[in-house]
Amino acid sequence: MKNIIEFRASLSSSHPDANLSVQLKALWYDGKGDWHKAHQQVDHLNDRASAQVHAYLHRKEGDLWNAGYWYNRAEEQMPSFTLEEEWEKLVLKFL
Repeated sequence: MKNIIEFRASLSSSHPDANLSVQLKALWYDGKGDWHKAHQQVDHLNDRASAQVHAYLHRKEGDLWNAGYWYNRAEEQMPSFTLEEEWEKLVLKFL
């Protein structure tokens, strides 16, 4: 997958592309509306990239304390822009 247009188009599939990184798989499941499956992808990981996606997911969930913890682990600030914008920025970052 080379761009966000292809990534968004892939959301019509029943499964994510096997070649996607774990971070992109989490964002793919989130894009499909499956927060729990998205969370399962990164919940057990401790790297900065996964922590950033994990933070986004908890922000989306509304658990801002937990989101703050994961943004800190990712060495990122909690963004002030919309969740949709954050999702897109994360997809672009990991593509």
